[in-house]
Amino acid sequence: MGGPRRSAFFILQALCVFLTLLDSQNTVDAVTKDCVKRCPQHSKCINDTACRCDPGFKSSTEIITDHTDSCEDINECGPPPIVSCGRFADCKNTEGGYYCTCNPGYVLGSGENTFRNESENSCQEIFSRWTMPPGIKSQSLSGFFERVQILGRDIKSASAQDIIGKLIESVDGLLEVPGDLEALTLRDQLRTATNLLSGLEHVLRTLAKTMLTAPFTYHSSADTELTLMIQEQGNENVTMGQTHARMMLKWSEAAGERDSGPVMAGMLSSQNMKKLLAKASLKLDLEKKSELEKLHESTVSGTQFRFLSAINSAFLSNTKTEKLDSPVTFAFSHLPATPGPRQELICAFWKGDNDSGGYWTTTGCQKLGSLNGSTTCQCSHLSSFAILMAHYDIEDLKLALITKVGLALSLVCLLLCILTFLLVRPIQGSRTTVHLHLCICLFVGSAIFLAGIENQGGQVGTRCRLVAGLLHYCFLAAFCWMSLEGAELYILVVRVFPGQGLSKPWLYLIGYGVPGLIVVISAAVNSQGYGRVLYCWLNPDHGFLWSFLGPVTFIILCNAVIFVITVWKLTQKFSEINPDMKKLKKARVLTITAVSQLFLLGCTWIFGLFLFDPKSQVLAYAFTILTCLQGFFLFVLHCLLNKKVREEYRKWAGMVTRSKYSEFTTSTVGSSHNQTRVLRPSESGM
Repeated sequence: MGGPRRSAFFILQALCVFLTLLDSQNTVDAVTKDCVKRCPQHSKCINDTACRCDPGFKSSTEIITDHTDSCEDINECGPPPIVSCGRFADCKNTEGGYYCTCNPGYVLGSGENTFRNESENSCQEIFSRWTMPPGIKSQSLSGFFERVQILGRDIKSASAQDIIGKLIESVDGLLEVPGDLEALTLRDQLRTATNLLSGLEHVLRTLAKTMLTAPFTYHSSADTELTLMIQEQGNENVTMGQTHARMMLKWSEAAGERDSGPVMAGMLSSQNMKKLLAKASLKLDLEKKSELEKLHESTVSGTQFRFLSAINSAFLSNTKTEKLDSPVTFAFSHLPATPGPRQELICAFWKGDNDSGGYWTTTGCQKLGSLNGSTTCQCSHLSSFAILMAHYDIEDLKLALITKVGLALSLVCLLLCILTFLLVRPIQGSRTTVHLHLCICLFVGSAIFLAGIENQGGQVGTRCRLVAGLLHYCFLAAFCWMSLEGAELYILVVRVFPGQGLSKPWLYLIGYGVPGLIVVISAAVNSQGYGRVLYCWLNPDHGFLWSFLGPVTFIILCNAVIFVITVWKLTQKFSEINPDMKKLKKARVLTITAVSQLFLLGCTWIFGLFLFDPKSQVLAYAFTILTCLQGFFLFVLHCLLNKKVREEYRKWAGMVTRSKYSEFTTSTVGSSHNQTRVLRPSESGM
């Protein structure tokens, strides 16, 4: 029985201790509540009878024992001031504290809104941080930044509304007549656009926060539109709009970490900014790209686009908008458009990049719907947005396989032609020289086409321009050598006193000099015409493609005229009383081969004109197949169908066969001799 009694005793003892502690805690709570009742507002108890004011408040004595005393706010900003905020700054007193803020027209170098004391002061003029991008030489851009600095000096005497209006007009003036900006490289154009967008956002945000107290709108003559909304912090959904776009967001997203007063949101829409951003690349996010590849069962290797809307920049008091807690919804107005095959309306935003200058991308944005020239998008971040009509470059895997295999076969056949024209002596002559260099040009051009036609990086760089220039030269040279064959045929058939044809120096001068001159002049007039975003070929902008089409068309027409005249003359000579049939048959064969060759090369490039048109898949197949057949066709036409070449091939084949047979016979006889020697009786011991 001792065990249960001891247990009951311990339980009773623990219960008594618990009740004692509970009673003492109630007593302390009662004393504390009584102390709090006796202490004035903004103070705390330090014992049963005394209180002390909270930081930022003061009373007549440090320790309050007279409970009729009170704690008053300390005005740190004075007069006289207790703290110093430093140059270009003011002290703002708050209940129980203070903060420092830069004077109107100035902003902290750190980008924050407030600071605590003079040691944290980095106030500088609003426009002083906005400078010309390093490494860019442009008189028009330099003049723009000189005007910006003048605006910065006038900010103390002018209103924020006037400064904003003059700033937008200056940007419009720069972009409406770009001047030497168009001569900049693509990378420098994109860097300039990124600088203008980020600089405008920073300046407009700062002016709105420091100098405006009410909403503000501005619409320039160049259709640039600005809307600024300023109101107290809150948690409700807010919609702001203008002609080009509307934005709905949760107002709590607009406030930064240190914002204590009203906060702002702004939208800037610019049509002129598209001039600098139109040639930038568009990068799809991985999820979007995967969906398209599954849809088309092919590889998405790139995209092309055109603008449908203005460039719309959205910004808030909060500068950390890379990842918002609540998504922002936009409704963009744009030109009505119906997507065609492999096309889509997309919501894209501009992302600056130090290496390439920047690019358009879709990461973090999704399209909710589009109807009657208005597209709704939802994004988890803020930036500069636009509605684009994107055309996806879907790589046809079958066409790619045909191209690689077919061109490889064509290169082998062209190489056989080149070796034949070099080594077969019975066919040497001016026409063989023409055929040799025609095949050399096609061989080099096809090899470059196979290795470098695709622009993998998406940016038109030096390599892509070089490839485009070499292709331009090689294919022009091929047509020039083909024109020389027409000239040789004219001399053979049409001239009354036919000679030996053109000398080799003249052949080389025309065959290689004329296309070189065309390429040099084209590059001097418009070096930016070489290279595209997706392919290293001539850019059709500003009619630059005619630097190839013009000479090719002229050569084809001239050769066609020559061949018509040649056929007519041959018909007349065949009807003569005593025609030289051997000579006429030779001329007829040469004419037929030349016409067939012109037909093949001419038709190939008629289809080639549409090769880079995304809607012409059938023509792309036709061009690829004809290009792949060129080498094989020339090998058959000039080698296999030529009697002298076939005889030479037979000689070579006979030499190889005799050599192999001789080696086989020698080895067989030697083996038999060794076997006979082994069986001799005198040597076998028999």
